Amino acid sequence: MTTYVVGDIQGCFDPFQCLLERVNFDPAKDVIWSVGDLINRGPANLETLRWFFAHRDRAVVVLGNHDLHLMAVAAGARKMSKSDNFGDILQAPDRDSLLAWLRQQPLAHHDQGVTLVHAGIPPMWSIKKTLRYAKEVETVLQGPNYKGFFDAMYGNEPVVWSDKLEGMTRLRVITNYLTRMRYCTKKGKLDLINKGPKPKTDALKGKKVAPWFSHEERRAAADTIIFGHWASLEGVTDSPNAIALDTGCVWGNKMTMLDLDSRTLHRCRCK
Repeated sequence: MTTYVVGDIQGCFDPFQCLLERVNFDPAKDVIWSVGDLINRGPANLETLRWFFAHRDRAVVVLGNHDLHLMAVAAGARKMSKSDNFGDILQAPDRDSLLAWLRQQPLAHHDQGVTLVHAGIPPMWSIKKTLRYAKEVETVLQGPNYKGFFDAMYGNEPVVWSDKLEGMTRLRVITNYLTRMRYCTKKGKLDLINKGPKPKTDALKGKKVAPWFSHEERRAAADTIIFGHWASLEGVTDSPNAIALDTGCVWGNKMTMLDLDSRTLHRCRCK
């Protein structure tokens, strides 16, 4: 059995199939992990989601911001934006089964000495705390009051973690760390404005920000973390234990898959 980890697919189904063929993926014995953002912006969102649903017994998917957005739109908490193109999922006859399955997926996964998240882990959280806080969000998402979560999910506040946070403000900042974060201060204050490989604006007004994985004193620095979300990194980080797998397939670059056992990277070009 081999475990493979794929970067952001975002509905780019053909490059994903190219990678599966390249590694001779065998669903009878192999396992596929996804860093999230299965859908949105690419040409085959429904096909992608159906593939993972069909192979759900051999797949681990952590939720990304686009996955959450799809579910929020489906729940009536948000309208589709001009850049959203997952209408094929919303109109599909099997949409309820697909979305019910998606809603049961975690925000963080830990196995084989590796932690899988969509965006990252803030400097002040250990792996143990990350999994515990992720579980708080997952419990609400998987419960009967998930629509209330989606109603309150959007927003950049609060910008920093506190153990004293309660209710939706607490769940929102946990969600933002795990599915939207790129830059933050060493104490975890979020800069959700800058998206490039280097910050272009002083979003936090003089506060020193860095990529979440670059802070030397972060609690999980010794742990292997696999993440996606940040296409402009092009798979490059300054931490050997932070493995970035979003290489911008949906923007015409490449899709990346990691053989977790050998740590070999495989790539297919996206058209």
